[in-house]
Amino acid sequence: MTSNKAIKAGIIGGAGYTGGEMLRILLHHPSVSISFVHSRSNAGEPVYKVHGDLLGDTDLQFSSDINQNVDVLFLCVGHGEAKTFLKENKIDSRIRIIDLSQDFRLKKDALNSDKTFVYGLPELNRDEIKHAQNIANPGCFATAIQLGVLPLAHAGLLGEVHTTGITGSTGAGQKLQATSHFSWRENNIQAYKSLSHQHLNEIMETIGRLQPAHKALNFIPWRGDFTRGIYVTSYTKFSLSLNEANKLYQSYYATHAFTRVSPSMIDLKQVVNTNKCLLHLEKEGDNLIIHSVIDNLLKGASGQAVQNMNLMFGLDEADGLRLKAVGF
Repeated sequence: MTSNKAIKAGIIGGAGYTGGEMLRILLHHPSVSISFVHSRSNAGEPVYKVHGDLLGDTDLQFSSDINQNVDVLFLCVGHGEAKTFLKENKIDSRIRIIDLSQDFRLKKDALNSDKTFVYGLPELNRDEIKHAQNIANPGCFATAIQLGVLPLAHAGLLGEVHTTGITGSTGAGQKLQATSHFSWRENNIQAYKSLSHQHLNEIMETIGRLQPAHKALNFIPWRGDFTRGIYVTSYTKFSLSLNEANKLYQSYYATHAFTRVSPSMIDLKQVVNTNKCLLHLEKEGDNLIIHSVIDNLLKGASGQAVQNMNLMFGLDEADGLRLKAVGF
């Protein structure tokens, strides 16, 4: 499909954080028209009643019906809900599906589905994504961690990895929980799911595909006292020089639109409100230290989903995603 013909998109789960980000991107995408935004709990209400920043940008209303006269369907639903949705609703096989939940990310889940899903990390699977009918969008932590180690695994140089990462409160979703409440988050941090985070499985599948002999990635995530963004630091044994490491990373990401290696230390505000991943490398003794930052709702969710859509429909990979960081 060429860029002068509108891609008709539908959004399932349009009232949540990822649904809201999807709306914000697609409303200004040069090749997309939004056919419907589904939400059972908000059916009949204007989308700006939930997403107040969209007042004046659109007159769209939430719908309880599913319009199959679309080209692509974004599933912005909770984990477990995508499988249920596809079981309960017969979606025409010509409609391309991009699922933002974790339901089809692992090979065993993708293979046991009626539909075939490709893992949607463009820096890994760009060619497969271009020819895919359905995409399983990666997790937010999984995206940040994998982009930090892909060049090493691709070169067969990845040793045991130790990783810590901190995420904003939006990573927990819109439904209020004790640990996402302002009174708890403000001036507070906490580790959680130490060495057992659900994104580890998809990360290890990717690493195993590139470097089958690799054995361990140890990950401790943290809840941060900010709303959006992920900052990850990983380290692993590395015998080559820092200069050689930087050349390896720059070569790997040379043709990718959104992942950049920074010569200076990075910070979260450089990527919030963008689809970028920024990386910075350090070398201390025989350890290579890899810092990576992304916006969890964009490169970690809706932005990456639109990036995948662009690839699937033969568009410029960056269409609709030339976004500026907040800065201050």
